Amino acid sequence: MTCYICETCGTQYAAADAPPARCVVCEDERQYVGWHGQTWTTHAALAQKYRLRIEDDAGLLGLGLPTDFAIPQRALLLPADLGNVLWECVSLVTEEAVAALRARGGVDLMAISHPHFYTSMVEWSEALGGVPILLHEADRDWVQRPSRHIRFWSGDELKLSQDVTLLRVGGHFDGSTALHWKRGPRGATLLPGDALQVVQDRRHVTFMYSYPNFMPMKPTDVRHMQALLDGYDFDDVFGYTWGRNIIGGGRAAVDASFARYLQAVAA
Repeated sequence: MTCYICETCGTQYAAADAPPARCVVCEDERQYVGWHGQTWTTHAALAQKYRLRIEDDAGLLGLGLPTDFAIPQRALLLPADLGNVLWECVSLVTEEAVAALRARGGVDLMAISHPHFYTSMVEWSEALGGVPILLHEADRDWVQRPSRHIRFWSGDELKLSQDVTLLRVGGHFDGSTALHWKRGPRGATLLPGDALQVVQDRRHVTFMYSYPNFMPMKPTDVRHMQALLDGYDFDDVFGYTWGRNIIGGGRAAVDASFARYLQAVAA
């Protein structure tokens, strides 16, 4: 029995004798099936082919696969007041990465923004000692490898501690989640996955239902996000991948981006 991994999105599936007939994540209109058709790999095969990138990203330890595999997101270790939080997830777990995390005090819980980044979350949880994985219940049906380590939360806000709050911003997925951290590397910090995606100029964010297929987010969803974030201050915005961050002036950049987007879609 093998937990197969989709080579296009990086999602790991429940153990089976043969690869699934299809990847439901990639067949969804927000994603895509690879141009050469549906292909699969395994965790063992990934470990033979790749080495994780383990390095600092704007003051936080990051972990990520090379950009030629699946979606190039990176996970970040947040040393917060409730313990160490691993934000986001990647498809490959390595002894080197686990050792790097343990050298910084280990991981107390995992939280993931949306289904495209669920990847090998159960593999990671087990490698880290069975730590809980927090996901929004609105995206429950997208979990392809169920586990007792997964904890679903509900509503629009979940205050985990004095400093850390999960926010269901929605839009990209119904349960798309951002993490607000009062005491990040330089102060208040927003980590929005790609519900609010930091764009290439690193002075704005944008809002898409599908990024690879260029489907804009509904204005009603963007306004919900705007209202939900209205009460939160933040200086930095950490995007979904390496270096795609707004360092300083994050609140003003997000406000300007809301106004720019809503004006554009109304034109």
